[in-house]
Amino acid sequence: MLGLVLAALAAVCLIFAGRSQGETRIVLLVVAAAAMPLRLLCNMLDGMLAVEGGLTTPSGELYNELPDRLADLLILVGAGYAIVALPWGPELGWAAATTALLTAYVRTLGAAAGGSQHFVGPMAKPRRMHVLIAACLLSAVETAMGWQEGWVLVVALILIIAGGTVTMLRRLRRIVADLEAA
Repeated sequence: MLGLVLAALAAVCLIFAGRSQGETRIVLLVVAAAAMPLRLLCNMLDGMLAVEGGLTTPSGELYNELPDRLADLLILVGAGYAIVALPWGPELGWAAATTALLTAYVRTLGAAAGGSQHFVGPMAKPRRMHVLIAACLLSAVETAMGWQEGWVLVVALILIIAGGTVTMLRRLRRIVADLEAA
C-alpha cells in the first residue's frame, strides 16, 4: 500500500509540474522521478516477503495486483498532464495508462484461462517505470536548459504505448501456445 502512496505522490508532482515553470517544475519532476523507483522497491519487497517469507494469504494476490494497476494509472495519467507541449498530452497519458492496464489484463486473463503467467516485455511494469523515470529527469534538464517543455514526456508515453502493444501481442502469442499445447 505504501507503493500506492508513492505512486500518488509521483502523479501529483507530475500534474503540478504541468502547471509550473522553472525551478518549481524541475523540483516536481525530480520528486516524481524519485518516487517511482521507491514504488517499485515497495512492490519488490512485498513480493519477496510473501513468497520467500511464506507470508502469502488467500487474498494476497488482490493486494498485489490492484495497487499495481492503480499505481500505473496514477503515474501514467499524471505524466500526460505534465505535458505542456501539446494540447492532447492528457489523452496521451490516458492512452499509455490504458495500454498498461491491458498488458496486465492479458497476463492475468491468460493465467485465469489455464495458461502460465507471462511477464515478458518489452514494456512490462519495470520497463514502463524506467522509461518514465528517465523521461522525468530529462524533462527537468529540458526545463533547466530553456528548451520547449514536454517533448521528452511525449516521446516516453508514445514509447510506452508502442512497447505496451508489442508486449500484449507477445504475451497473447505465448498464452495461446500454452493453451493450445495443453
